[in-house]
Amino acid sequence: MRVRMNLRQCVWVLALALAAGITGSTVRAAASPLFQDQAHDQDYSKNKRYQQGLREAKADQAHKRTRKRHFKKDEDQKAYEAGYQHGHGGDQHNH
Repeated sequence: MRVRMNLRQCVWVLALALAAGITGSTVRAAASPLFQDQAHDQDYSKNKRYQQGLREAKADQAHKRTRKRHFKKDEDQKAYEAGYQHGHGGDQHNH
């Protein structure tokens, strides 16, 4: 009788753990696109790296070339890439 009680408790604990795992992964999967959209829509228009990317993209487009710059700070890299994409016409937002 005691073994049956422990087995029943183990089954419940396992079921709850499985349910929590499924719920947690679903919440993370649903939240990920929302976070990416916020990062993509960030306004870098006044950022000096954004302005640099914008200028260089226009110059590169006029001379039919591409360039890649790498910055130590992630925020600088993201701003530059956003400006470069906008300068190439890849981003149609009005900044």
